[in-house]
Amino acid sequence: MDPETKFSVVRGTPTAEEVAALVGALVSRTATSGAPTPPPRMSAWVRSARPAGRPGSWRDSGLPR
Repeated sequence: MDPETKFSVVRGTPTAEEVAALVGALVSRTATSGAPTPPPRMSAWVRSARPAGRPGSWRDSGLPR
């Protein structure tokens, strides 16, 4: 094997279509997407159960609006 060869067929004689399917499967498993996927958005229902994140917000939650 020369340094450029990534894999080789050890036994059997695969057709061109079989080799293409194997290469396609390997490439799809190792390919990275261009942009990272954004985190899933929280629904309003989930956000309502979480603190607001500002100082004193837990105290303000007991005050009348």
